[in-house]
Amino acid sequence: MQKDEDQLKWCLEQIRGIRLIQPSDNLARAYLHKTKNAIKSMEVNAQAGITDWTISASYYARYFAVYALLMKVGVKSEIHDCTIALFSYLFGDDAPQHLTRQLRQSKKDRIENQYYTQTSSVNLEETVKQTRAFTLEIDKIIDELTTETISQHRKRLTKLRP
Repeated sequence: MQKDEDQLKWCLEQIRGIRLIQPSDNLARAYLHKTKNAIKSMEVNAQAGITDWTISASYYARYFAVYALLMKVGVKSEIHDCTIALFSYLFGDDAPQHLTRQLRQSKKDRIENQYYTQTSSVNLEETVKQTRAFTLEIDKIIDELTTETISQHRKRLTKLRP
């Protein structure tokens, strides 16, 4: 937890780091739409046996789902590591810890497969299954947000400011 807090303090100081914005149902819906498109791409690539693009689309499906959640709360972060740390910090009590671990692993897998040429040991069928489950869990968290919980998350973030 302390590691995430330290990283978040750094993120709050960055130009494209973490910023509070107006909570937006419209932006949340737009990012959920991007999530659905990434899932479609993941499925098509998995069916074709294209590992690197399956893994990349899987990561972005998860990332966009988390970003939709942040838009609903009114927090913007343009640095992926900051977004992941923010998700863990704000929703660690609401979301099972495996979601943060999966998101971090998915990012690592995407980088390894997108930028390097080693053979991947990722199981595509399992990746598709886990990605769908991940996005459904994030959808559930979004659906359960209330005005009060959104306010609590925003206050918690402002406490980190130096």
